[in-house]
Amino acid sequence: MALTASELKRKLLHIAVGGFAFLLRDLDWGQAALLAIVAFGFNWQVLPRLGGREMWREPEHGVGYPLGILLYPLSVLGLVLLFRDDLWMAAAIWGVLALGDVMATILGQSLGGPRLPWNPRKGWVGFSAFVIFGTIGASLLAAWTLRLPLGTWASLRILALMVPLALACALVESMPTALDDNLTVPIAGACVLPLLAMAQPDLLFGAPGFAPRLAMGLGINAVIATVAWKARSIDGPGAVSAIVIGTVITAALDLAGLAVMVAFFVVGSGATRLGYRVKAARGIAQEKGGARGWRNAWANGGVAAVLALMAGLTGGEARALFVLAYAAAVATAAADTCSSEIGKAYGRRTFLITTFRPVPPGTEGAISLEGTAAGLAAAAIIAGVGAVTGLYAPAWSLAIAGAGLLGSLAESVLGTVAEKRGWLDNDLLNALNTAIGAGIVMLIARFTA
Repeated sequence: MALTASELKRKLLHIAVGGFAFLLRDLDWGQAALLAIVAFGFNWQVLPRLGGREMWREPEHGVGYPLGILLYPLSVLGLVLLFRDDLWMAAAIWGVLALGDVMATILGQSLGGPRLPWNPRKGWVGFSAFVIFGTIGASLLAAWTLRLPLGTWASLRILALMVPLALACALVESMPTALDDNLTVPIAGACVLPLLAMAQPDLLFGAPGFAPRLAMGLGINAVIATVAWKARSIDGPGAVSAIVIGTVITAALDLAGLAVMVAFFVVGSGATRLGYRVKAARGIAQEKGGARGWRNAWANGGVAAVLALMAGLTGGEARALFVLAYAAAVATAAADTCSSEIGKAYGRRTFLITTFRPVPPGTEGAISLEGTAAGLAAAAIIAGVGAVTGLYAPAWSLAIAGAGLLGSLAESVLGTVAEKRGWLDNDLLNALNTAIGAGIVMLIARFTA
């Protein structure tokens, strides 16, 4: 899509408003929140009367308001309220939004270039621009708000936080979703930056056993992926993705952590193959004869790999919490896969979880008694494997299995709306439900501590 004059004006305004982020150095959170509220009122009532309608996109003229322009100050308000005691975090994420997101659009639409494999509507030029300029914006604003010497924005201390932050936000921005970037990018930043801030790299990378675990993980996962590829359980790109995910998990949580993920792969592959002819006859079977691809691998294992990495990068209670979250994320993936696959083949009565209206097997958001029971059993198996291998105390197995089932049911609830409206595709829904399952067990741990 070529960059239009109105879109360029909109993006330049986007950058200009980002300049207000420099005020966070001298404002308290209440004053900053008031500034965001005033900005929302200005964008809503004043800007359209000053010629702002020229910057509206075509769909916005139809609904009568510019969603993105209104979401911008509301997202800033949310960041200020969330990080009221650490406004440098709000400033950093604002910097990613103001500079990274804008330059991705300007350079991506102006220069074009090769497309992203996960979203052909966006390209590598825009993605790279997002990471580079998002890092610059976040680093400058973080250093400024923390009252550090301005030259430290390019220091290893700052860049170690801001490069991963910009990369994570760029990945979210590049996903095929109809949700507005002014909403998804701040949410992603708000989730990622606190994790980066609490990480202690020396705990993992400086540990004496890290290099042997890394080498062992690479070797073992390469063997497992090769066997799975030859068995046609995964395709080539899926095998490479599995090696990366499995190696990260092994390096962070040793073989006990890897055993949990392997258990999911075995259980999930078995459920996919079970009743395959029935599912194929109904036109709802997994494509490629049941072989999972790289999208499936990252949708089901990406969040879990991040949580495993965070467990390796933290110590004490934080590590224990991330270990539980990792197991719950995998349990959720197992519950979702098995409930779906078994329900499609053997579900005698499938219905929408939101309305209980009967629907054909394979309908997005549909559940069945047989599928739900299979999902609970799969989550229990995953939880049991983690307990047996000593990853966590056996007493946590019930909470992990329950969180896994609830996470998979949450996907059924969200799927009835999100996929139809283009907010999230099936892979993004799968990733989200693993995060929900992880979040549920973390809440249980917090309230029972």
